[in-house]
Amino acid sequence: MRPPLRPEILLHPNIPKPMHGLAPRVVLGQKWWDAQRRIAYAKTEYCCAACGVYTAEAKYFPWLEAHELYNINYATGKMTFLEVVSLCHSCHNYIHDGRMQILVLKCEMLSTKRKAILRHGNKILKAAGLKKPRPPIECANWDEWRLVLYGREYKGKFENYEAWVDYYDNKENT
Repeated sequence: MRPPLRPEILLHPNIPKPMHGLAPRVVLGQKWWDAQRRIAYAKTEYCCAACGVYTAEAKYFPWLEAHELYNINYATGKMTFLEVVSLCHSCHNYIHDGRMQILVLKCEMLSTKRKAILRHGNKILKAAGLKKPRPPIECANWDEWRLVLYGREYKGKFENYEAWVDYYDNKENT
C-alpha cells in the first residue's frame, strides 16, 4: 500500500541565498546522498511523494528526483535538515520556481514547460486545499545563517551577498 500523498511538500520555501551551495549532500558526500535517495524512493514505492505519479508514468522523465526538506526559520537564520523526499520532475521544479525562471531567461527551458509545471503544482495544491504562503518579513542577517544537520551547524559558503553575486556572475560567464 502506497503511503499517503504529501502535497504540502510543494509549499517548501526556496533556499535562502546565504545557504546556496551548502546542503547535506555537500557536507556528507555522494555515498550518503545516493543512499538517502534510494531510501526516499523506496519509502514512496517509487512514486512522487507530492502528486503520486509512478516513476515510469511521470511527465518529462521516467524517474524520480530527490529533494531535501528543511525547516527554515528566517528570523533566526536556521535551516534545519528534515529528510530527503522523492519527487517527479514536475513537482521538483515547481518547488524550484525561481530556478525555472532563470532557465527560461537563459533559453534552457521552454516557457510552455514552465507554465505546464506551474499548472501541475497549482492543481495539486488546489485539490488539497493548500495555498502558497506569503514570503517572510523578518529575516536573519547574512552571516547568521546556518545549516543544521544532525545537530551540527554549518556556515554558508558565501561570506556575503557580494560574494554570492560574484560567484554566480562568474559561473554564468564560464
